[in-house]
Amino acid sequence: MKIHSQAIHAGDRKKPDRAIPSTTPVVTATTYLYDKVEELDRIFGHEINGFSYARYDTPTTAALEELCTTLEAGAESVACASGMAALHLALMTALADRRKTILAAESLYGATINLLMDVFEPMGVAVHFVDVCDMEAVEKAVAEHRPGCVLIETVSNPLLRVGPIDRIAEVSRAAGAALIVDSTFATPLLVRPMELGAHMVVHSLTKYLAGHGDVLGGLVVSDAGHLETLHKLSRVLGPQLGAYEAYLAMRGIKTFALRMERHCANACRVAAWLASHPKVERVYYLADPQHPDAETVRRMFPEGLYGGMVSFEIRRAGREEIFRFIDALKMVVRGTSLGDVHSLILYPVISSHREISPKQRERMGIRDNLVRLSVGIEAADDIIADLEQALSRV
Repeated sequence: MKIHSQAIHAGDRKKPDRAIPSTTPVVTATTYLYDKVEELDRIFGHEINGFSYARYDTPTTAALEELCTTLEAGAESVACASGMAALHLALMTALADRRKTILAAESLYGATINLLMDVFEPMGVAVHFVDVCDMEAVEKAVAEHRPGCVLIETVSNPLLRVGPIDRIAEVSRAAGAALIVDSTFATPLLVRPMELGAHMVVHSLTKYLAGHGDVLGGLVVSDAGHLETLHKLSRVLGPQLGAYEAYLAMRGIKTFALRMERHCANACRVAAWLASHPKVERVYYLADPQHPDAETVRRMFPEGLYGGMVSFEIRRAGREEIFRFIDALKMVVRGTSLGDVHSLILYPVISSHREISPKQRERMGIRDNLVRLSVGIEAADDIIADLEQALSRV
């Protein structure tokens, strides 16, 4: 074999030996081959498991998907390049053989609303919204619109409302609708929607699961009934997560439960402190006994684990005062994400819900003095001290 050929072939395609890596390695190959084409034929025909092409699956992403499927008690998962890609894939899967109507929670992440209104509705999908915390309204809307899909968040972004997933699942299933739950804020440590009757669960891997601000990724966890369609669409559309991102996400997930416990503990302390501050008008946090969905929270969430998100309104503050407060923060990071080990603060009006009209934001309860805080795993005293000195500038 000449050097030009050696340069291409030497060292590759070694047979597996007895050594087993203790962590899943990064496998970046796009194409896989076998000693006999018959074996590849059976893999293409889904008769046996195996890898053929990276748009279908890779060893690294498959390991991540197996991990996340286990955590969410699902049938299988598909890892995607972003949370929005995962949500798009889940919605398309749900509507593939159902009525092209979506009934969505009226309080959702801004980009999710844009996906519904700017992508699905122009494609002929009817989109309706409902207060998912009002079961009477949900039952009425399902009966009226006969949706093919119901879309909710475990904890709404950014006002932290909690709908009764199990009851919504009953109504959805009775109507033949698929229930999709975006559970990014909760993670499977707090709530596992599939155990409550959801058909599919979506996560932004970028957030609590990976948890270190260095991975962009998403995930769809599905029940058995939607797997064939989910995999078919995934293979055609190609939203798959890259191997290196899958490796980083899997590494992050190894500590997510420990991190999430600390996020929750810190958020409880921070929320209680904010509630007592004279410059804070209102605090939104799940542990608040006056939370409008307190009964649902108590029923669905483990005691003491209420998430790491805290939203609050600064008294008599407008855009200028909010900017001054955020700019004064020294440790809390001014960033548009959440769920990282470091605390992050966001102004929904200019970021997560920027594309939503002021009137719609008002209907959703998102006021101009609202900020959203993703409480990190730093020392709680340091987070509080930073917030205190910044509030003194308002």
